[in-house]
Amino acid sequence: MRIQWDPERGVRHEALPYRSIQIGLSGEAVRRYVEEWTLGITDITDQAREVRAALSRGAHVSAPLPVERPYPLPEDIMETIGADSGQRD
Repeated sequence: MRIQWDPERGVRHEALPYRSIQIGLSGEAVRRYVEEWTLGITDITDQAREVRAALSRGAHVSAPLPVERPYPLPEDIMETIGADSGQRD
């Protein structure tokens, strides 16, 4: 397994002022992810096209995008992986 912090990106691929954790799975975790943990796959092609069209018109894009929230973690895990509470001022 590989864990790294990568810059978060906006809809125009600009760097945002915070980082998000990227977790790479290997071995047994990959098999379980594919065969057990994945509950569904949703085709969001139409929403992506809406976002692209709105951006090309110079519009502010937020409506077709999902609301993102920090994943709640116990304090000990947050400390281990170097995460903060995700609270933004």
